[in-house]
Amino acid sequence: MDFKPIGSISELDKLQKEQYEKLSIRLKETSVDKEINKHHILVCSGTGCTASDSQVILKKLEREIKKRHLGDKVKVFKTGCFGFCKLGPIIVVHPDRTFYCRVRPEDVDNILEEHIENNKVVERLLYKSPSTDKVQERIDDLDFFNHQQRIALRNCGIIDPENIYEYIAMDGYKAIGDILNNKPEPDKIIETVKKSGLRGRGGGGFPTGKKWEFARAYKNDKKYVVCNADEGDPGAFMDRSILEGDPHSIIEAMLVAGYCIGANQGFIYVRAEYPIAVERLSIALEQAKEVGLLGDNILGTGFQFDLDIRLGAGAFVCGEETALISSIMGFRGEPRPRPPFPAEVGLWEYPTLNNNVETYANIPIILLKGADWYSSIGTEDSTGTKVFALAGQINNTGLIEVPMGTTLRTIVYDIGGGIPGGKKFKAVQTGGPSGGCIPESHLDTKIDFKSLTDIGSMMGSGGMIVMDESDCMVDIARFYLEFATDESCGKCVPCRIGTKRLLEILERITEGKGSMEDIDILKDLSINIQNGSLCGLGQTAPNPILSSLNYFEDEYIAHIEEKRCPSGVCNSLLRVVISDDKCIACGICAKVCPVDAITGERKKPPYHIHQDICIKCGACIPKCPVDAIYKR
Repeated sequence: MDFKPIGSISELDKLQKEQYEKLSIRLKETSVDKEINKHHILVCSGTGCTASDSQVILKKLEREIKKRHLGDKVKVFKTGCFGFCKLGPIIVVHPDRTFYCRVRPEDVDNILEEHIENNKVVERLLYKSPSTDKVQERIDDLDFFNHQQRIALRNCGIIDPENIYEYIAMDGYKAIGDILNNKPEPDKIIETVKKSGLRGRGGGGFPTGKKWEFARAYKNDKKYVVCNADEGDPGAFMDRSILEGDPHSIIEAMLVAGYCIGANQGFIYVRAEYPIAVERLSIALEQAKEVGLLGDNILGTGFQFDLDIRLGAGAFVCGEETALISSIMGFRGEPRPRPPFPAEVGLWEYPTLNNNVETYANIPIILLKGADWYSSIGTEDSTGTKVFALAGQINNTGLIEVPMGTTLRTIVYDIGGGIPGGKKFKAVQTGGPSGGCIPESHLDTKIDFKSLTDIGSMMGSGGMIVMDESDCMVDIARFYLEFATDESCGKCVPCRIGTKRLLEILERITEGKGSMEDIDILKDLSINIQNGSLCGLGQTAPNPILSSLNYFEDEYIAHIEEKRCPSGVCNSLLRVVISDDKCIACGICAKVCPVDAITGERKKPPYHIHQDICIKCGACIPKCPVDAIYKR
């Protein structure tokens, strides 16, 4: 598609109105009379659905529509992530908003024949609620979306992220257009951001408006704007999905930031492991430059601002702003002491503003709808919404966005659909490897920056991993410490050596070699690491240990004193045994044992597992025809 230059504010406004008409069929605002028999099929093209062949489905839809001469009835579009990742590939048919899930390429013919040509829903592709067994046809009816409010994700799953005109149709670039048209004092815009109460969504929660104010205050002939898209938490994919589904919102927000602090160059630092995000972002930057929304003389106003991408190699520590800045400049990604903060001394020692993807995604909508509108959502201390990547032992895994103040119980049970297999909820980890484990007794805690900190966890960037009774909290702490140890840049001693010592203690405990003294050492060493580390990686690395000790110390004691893992996870503390009463001496278990640890005589039960030989692989368990073998 050719994108024509937009030379003025009035041309942008005219284009917005024209494009909105084309897009309104997806927004429940097109009457049947206006676009009779016209359908839009939206195919999720986020990473999750793409991995499940959604692009194969998209191409087949295009081929079959052309082959069947249905071009006057239906159009196909790629979109960003809908959020309901467990159900991919997902497609939604508008204007009736029919939600089809787990679609396969072979289902394309049915969708075109039944839905498009005969106006009948393909029932076998509809969503079925795991809790009620109720079939839900329209995307608006799904329980997963009912408690959400999408602000940062407002365009994901609606627009084609590779078409700048569709972003413009959704009031895209209107905020920067209004600014360049009216030329308000930057302080006035910053005051709006401050009044909105928006706090950084990258983990620290620092007031966004204040950070912008600091960057503006430092006088220099050169300044920079940076976007932190180095999302490294295990199980987190919030920023990736925004970049994949709505990249222009980040470009527009950075334009606004550049105007406010007096910068004319920005950088988006995104990890190279996000190929789709990088591709969509590259396309968006190219289109924005092509139409004149980046570069010199933007919209004919004389304002100049440009953006470039910098790829990260996947170092978790580069999520810390000084390490990220060092990496952009081509140096090793290591943090440095602060102050001076980047707002004063950043990229190439010039004042630099750095926010993360989700923070920027909120800026255009705040400026369009006002600070009062935004601050009316959420709580007094934590306004607006927060995007979470919901994963783990939960029925509805995916990406969600909820108002601040929503309870953990609402997320786990109303949005997440509860725990699969009828198992009991045990804990939820918020804040990724920097966060803490929250037990069932705190499920009614409202999600905001202060409440999560008060119970020993943190908001973090938005990872949320649910655990059930089959998860071992000691092993969970070990997993996160292993991650933190691997990702430590090694610059400061408390983090480089301290996390390694913590990991060694946890490994001893999970192997049944720990002592009660180890618990006191874990607590003392954790506090010392928190107080002595240079950056947030080390300062928060002990959080999973301290929170799990606070709420699940009995599991640590069972590992140490009873040499037992209550959840049956830690292999060194488990025994694979054969029930004397159930064994029928068929010999199948002995045949599959890779180390010949099982002996016995056929038809003369029971068989026996030699514990000194058994490697606890469990290969024999599923092969037993009478379920006589189990771990204990």
